[in-house]
Amino acid sequence: MASRDLDSVLKKWDFRPGEVNARLIKARNGREVLQMRVDMGVLQMETDLRPDGLRPNGAETYYDYLVGEVIREGDAFRLSQEQCAEADREFVQFYHRRLCWLSLREYRRAARDADHSLAFMDFVREHSPTEEWTISHEQYRPFVLFHRVQAGALAALEERGPEAAIAELNAGLGRFRDLFVRYDAEEQFDEDDLVRRLREMRESLRHRYEVGSTLDEQLAEAVKSENYELAARLRDQIRAGLRGRRKGKGTAVNAEPSASDRGVDDMPGQAG
Repeated sequence: MASRDLDSVLKKWDFRPGEVNARLIKARNGREVLQMRVDMGVLQMETDLRPDGLRPNGAETYYDYLVGEVIREGDAFRLSQEQCAEADREFVQFYHRRLCWLSLREYRRAARDADHSLAFMDFVREHSPTEEWTISHEQYRPFVLFHRVQAGALAALEERGPEAAIAELNAGLGRFRDLFVRYDAEEQFDEDDLVRRLREMRESLRHRYEVGSTLDEQLAEAVKSENYELAARLRDQIRAGLRGRRKGKGTAVNAEPSASDRGVDDMPGQAG
């Protein structure tokens, strides 16, 4: 009889507390799967769609299924207790996979999973059964957004270069400011730890790659100073750059970010 225990796997792969221990391997049927070493065990996840490989009620994810329910029932739809529990399961699964992608420097995949969680959080906010349940999820939105901004910036650094990465960080900081405004906490924006870390990452990239003001930053300054002729020229340059990227152009760099830039050195303890 074949052994059903995990002794051989656990003995060959030590658990390191305080770290995200992840790896990509080939399953017996040849498909690629993601594994995460946890205390006393291993989590195995699919690399696409839902991490557990299930298709809830035939949908690609539980979020997709719930969107279909809203289409059928209308905007007055509210999540049931069972649906809340299933939503939480999916949040946790995508959280674990997001940590793994960040640890493995699979930044585009990490960004994709963060986008899923943020979209699901938007859905929860609109269709939550209670304010308490809404708040229990919204409190983790900054952490998910932080991962999304980091992952997007590091993917841009690898694919298009440091200026693109800085532009991603600036856009992400704008999203953070919008979040603070939504909750009437704009005065806390500059002191927020996650905002501070993103700014430090931006300045680190400037220093490391000797990057001055990006086109987006120059445009913002031109508009602020009411230099509209310069602003028009800068907009034309930005549009030209976007067209070039769509044609596959861009400057990739060999990026070796630090652990803090990767965002996996001090992850929040709760899933989001």
